[in-house]
Amino acid sequence: MSDVVPPAVVTARELVQPVLRAAVTRLDPITARVAAYHLGWADEDGRPVTAGGGKALRPALAVLSARAAGAERALAAAAAVELVHAFSLLHDDIMDGDRMRRHRRAAWTVFGQPAAILAGDALLSLAGELLLEDTCPGRVPAARCLATATRRLIAGQALDLEFERRDDVSLDECRHMSAHKTGALLACACSIGAIAVDAPAPLVASLAAFGAEVGLAFQLADDLLGIWGSPAATGKPVLSDLRARKKSLPVVAALTSGTRAAARLAALLSAPHPLSEGDLRDAAALVEDAGGRSWAESEAKHRLDTAGRHLADADMAPAVRAEFLDIARFLTSRGH
Repeated sequence: MSDVVPPAVVTARELVQPVLRAAVTRLDPITARVAAYHLGWADEDGRPVTAGGGKALRPALAVLSARAAGAERALAAAAAVELVHAFSLLHDDIMDGDRMRRHRRAAWTVFGQPAAILAGDALLSLAGELLLEDTCPGRVPAARCLATATRRLIAGQALDLEFERRDDVSLDECRHMSAHKTGALLACACSIGAIAVDAPAPLVASLAAFGAEVGLAFQLADDLLGIWGSPAATGKPVLSDLRARKKSLPVVAALTSGTRAAARLAALLSAPHPLSEGDLRDAAALVEDAGGRSWAESEAKHRLDTAGRHLADADMAPAVRAEFLDIARFLTSRGH
């Protein structure tokens, strides 16, 4: 990903960080320590660190969505979206067995799986608290939006896990899974600020549609990184998705291509033995030979273009529209 973080993201991070930190102080000391580590605020001994954590892309989208409706900010909604995202990553690392997160040990490898699960549960609960305590006029619809997005995210994760045990996953099924697992929360992030300030329904719908398409584009970019990304870009070992035999979008596109490379890839991924480093390199080459990489790159561009069209006619300030598109490009312009 480019190192140039959009200004709207930097501003949102500065605005939302105090809200997030105040929310985490409500937790019991044991759970708060795990959450602070996972959020990048502390080391494993609880000592503060000066850098780390996520880039606050989803909070930035939530703040922008309030601005699109003419309000200055919706910080409780923005913080709530980030708490749900953090919850999902805590649990996702455990389910996938990922030992690294943002270039350091995943929380479950430091504190154990039970503590990480509880910390994720606690962050999810905090998200609902923040929204329902807020004074914004649309706090209840905003809480409903986030709860629905969380339910869809969980459904997508369940499908992702199921696909690892199946050899017959279709591309439509994989797109459906990604729309839930990734697109749902991004659609919510892009619209929840507007919902919280009681924006007109057509604007909310345009923002949600924009976020859903950006979510699919982002998942495609992330899936490409999961195969061809460098550890410096991903914070995870090279070829990590193939090592886990994940049915990511490029892999499924390759497997369903009807090519000789697809057949060889299917045989390799269904082998009963652990895949060697050579096997993993061969699998990556077969995904590319079967057209999975080129399809994913083309599909990501298509989704990003479609997202832009959803904003084109939406009633918002041109500067806000430009910032939305800037963040969308930043999300999806990750180096492979």
